Amino acid sequence: LLGIVHLLVSLGIVLASDKFLKQAFAAASIKFPSALFGMFCVFSVLVVLDAFAPALAKGFMDFFEPSTLFIQRWLPLFYVPSLVVLPLAVKDVPAASGLKIFLITFGGWFASLMVAGYTALTVRKIVKTQLIPAEPMSKPSPFATLEFWAWGAVFVASFAVAYINPTALGTTARTCLPFLLASTVLGYMVGSGLPSGIKKVLHPIICCALSSDLAALAYGYLSRSGVDAVLGDYLTKAPTNPGAGDVLMGFLGSVIISFAFSMFKQRELVKRHAAEIFTSIAIASTFSLYSTAVLGRVIGLEPTLTISILPRCITVALALSIVSFFEGVNSSLTAAVVVLTGLIGANFVQAAMDKLGLNDPIARGIGTASSAHGLGTAALSAKEPEALPFCAIAYGLTGIFGSLICSVPAVRQSLVFIAG
Repeated sequence: LLGIVHLLVSLGIVLASDKFLKQAFAAASIKFPSALFGMFCVFSVLVVLDAFAPALAKGFMDFFEPSTLFIQRWLPLFYVPSLVVLPLAVKDVPAASGLKIFLITFGGWFASLMVAGYTALTVRKIVKTQLIPAEPMSKPSPFATLEFWAWGAVFVASFAVAYINPTALGTTARTCLPFLLASTVLGYMVGSGLPSGIKKVLHPIICCALSSDLAALAYGYLSRSGVDAVLGDYLTKAPTNPGAGDVLMGFLGSVIISFAFSMFKQRELVKRHAAEIFTSIAIASTFSLYSTAVLGRVIGLEPTLTISILPRCITVALALSIVSFFEGVNSSLTAAVVVLTGLIGANFVQAAMDKLGLNDPIARGIGTASSAHGLGTAALSAKEPEALPFCAIAYGLTGIFGSLICSVPAVRQSLVFIAG
């Protein structure tokens, strides 16, 4: 019971901080991602406390550990909503444009991997810093049978209520929220428990999105409202009438703030290998943004679609913040392309790095996270624990650097100009 209270309090503080910062930044008309500012604040507080009162810094870390483990455990769920509603997002995207987007995504992922990996390898050879063991990283607990039964019961009961009375909770979105949320969670838990061989074909995120879409399809058919209407209720983007997807995406700001804790935990590693890490991330992030704009222009992709997929190698939470700097973008497409990039990396990154001769743990970690963010990191962590700390660092810093440079008006203007 104390553990649950501890989790609720620590997670509640993180969520409340994110909400407060969003409101404050909106009121001040500041376009810079509020959660990123929050992350810098938390990291700064930890650094100051560590310098003057190390015990307080440790206590601060220990207090928020349950919330960071919760976010880490459920992280892929927060990416899923935009993938679930992808059928709505691509309805107006021509098939030819869809093929171009896929080519840019796959080719861009491979190019970004090469640039990040070889940059890290080159700098590593120059500085010749000896690799030392990293701080061990906590792993979230596996899913229990009770959790499956609990979420299954929620799904069945709430689906029946929604079928009998579609506006039982006031609106169709609120009424559908429990069973659609349960279908997403159940899909993720089932996908996470699949054998590793099947996961290469059916990634937990794909399983999760399919589960949600099947639930929406079933309810749309039985209620005769249609699947498009149910998907519209899944992600309403209306704070006063949230759907299941809105609840999940509400954690994205907290994900960014939680980066501060993982960065602080690996601060000695960052300090020791700063040259490799920051040089690789700066070059890879800049290359990813501008190469996407150039490729879009070269193969004739519509400028708005090109801008929408610029942050393809950056984690969803920060990718959505980046495209919010631009006008007329399709944010659902942004999130879907980011997830697609991660899935490509999760399936092919290890084989690609082996072929490219990227054998150094630092190069492998930075290359993976800089090209395929969190999903690539998760795939690499299972077999290469020595590369995981560098993945975790690069995963957050790639998005941070991309957000920082895109907050500069001249950079945004140049990207829009290149895209056409």
